[in-house]
Amino acid sequence: MKRFWNEAAAQPVDAGWGILLDGRPLRLPGGTTLHLPSRPLAEAVAAEWSAAGGSKGGEMTMEEVPLTRLVGTAVDRIAPDPAPSAAAIAEYGESDLLCYRAEDRRLAALQAENWQPLLDWAALHHDAPLLVTKGIVHVAQPGDSLRALHAAVAAHSPFGLSALGIAVPAMGSLVLGLALSAGRIDAGEAHRLATLDETYQESFWGADAEATARRERIAADVALAARLLELSR
Repeated sequence: MKRFWNEAAAQPVDAGWGILLDGRPLRLPGGTTLHLPSRPLAEAVAAEWSAAGGSKGGEMTMEEVPLTRLVGTAVDRIAPDPAPSAAAIAEYGESDLLCYRAEDRRLAALQAENWQPLLDWAALHHDAPLLVTKGIVHVAQPGDSLRALHAAVAAHSPFGLSALGIAVPAMGSLVLGLALSAGRIDAGEAHRLATLDETYQESFWGADAEATARRERIAADVALAARLLELSR
């Protein structure tokens, strides 16, 4: 769409912070006026709109405002009823990446060294011990642990759920998502742990362009989620 504004700015409002485009409130596609919980988040969203399209009359796409897309999801889709989103995210605990170890002994040792501390953290911090298995055959996790992980997810705000909603599927790990949200790991470490298997195989067989592009997409999703988690606190 064409850029129709000169200036985007964050503005305090009764419900928190809003975004003004040349003095007019930014509205989501459904017509809702965008209200955000923190000044840093509002300023980051305003910065996206300040840069999008270059200048008034320029062409912009929603790809230029990724943070806006995430907060829009939080406000329009999640906030009215967070329960379905929390449940969908929590389901990843049933087959968490960190619980499935390789048959290859060297890779399995690397996985244990890097992944087990996060599973131990989940057991202690969330009272959610998870079972580890070898290979790809599904292992049923303890019901109490899954309920505890669900409660940890449900405790997030709609903005936190929106962030986890892209980070957890991208990494295939609820534990990594919760550790990212809690500040136990940063985006770079989360991405490294989520792609540990691929980078190990690459060290033997060389880089693959498709796999590299996929890892870059995961890195971008995780970084965006981490940014929203930080800004919405």
